Amino acid sequence: MSSDDYRSEATLTGTEREQLEAFLHDNRLEILGVLDGLTDEQARRRLVPSLTSPLAIVKHAVFVEKVWFHVSLAGRSRAELGLPEAAEDSWLLTDDDTVESVRASYRAAWAEADEIAAAHGLDDLAQHNRRGPLTLRWIYLHLVEELARHAGHGDILREQVLAEG
Repeated sequence: MSSDDYRSEATLTGTEREQLEAFLHDNRLEILGVLDGLTDEQARRRLVPSLTSPLAIVKHAVFVEKVWFHVSLAGRSRAELGLPEAAEDSWLLTDDDTVESVRASYRAAWAEADEIAAAHGLDDLAQHNRRGPLTLRWIYLHLVEELARHAGHGDILREQVLAEG
């Protein structure tokens, strides 16, 4: 199975961890899919009043992966990782943000998150979150929820951008 294969259907009788990781993996693929077939200009197009664009969704997903795994679970600081303190600033695009660069950043954040999580059990506590201690299980569930929501937003925006031509 390649890293780009959907996995949830292969875990119908898997362990809890296998199922959580499969659903997270599949939603990560959906996030990357938000940029499929878009030029840099199309990916930056904002069709809503907020900062949300297809490219900003994937950039925000980089932030999400790093905040939950690199910061909350591994104890690194946002400053060390070059992350903004305010989540809303994770939607801001720079001139250097391209479809290619943001995709690569997301794949790297995802791979590092998987490495961090692999060293922990589902009941292990992430000690470095503003909410207080929470389990890796909670992080997995939250990421499935958040990435699915953003992938849905991205699907709609991508469809609209492609329809405009």
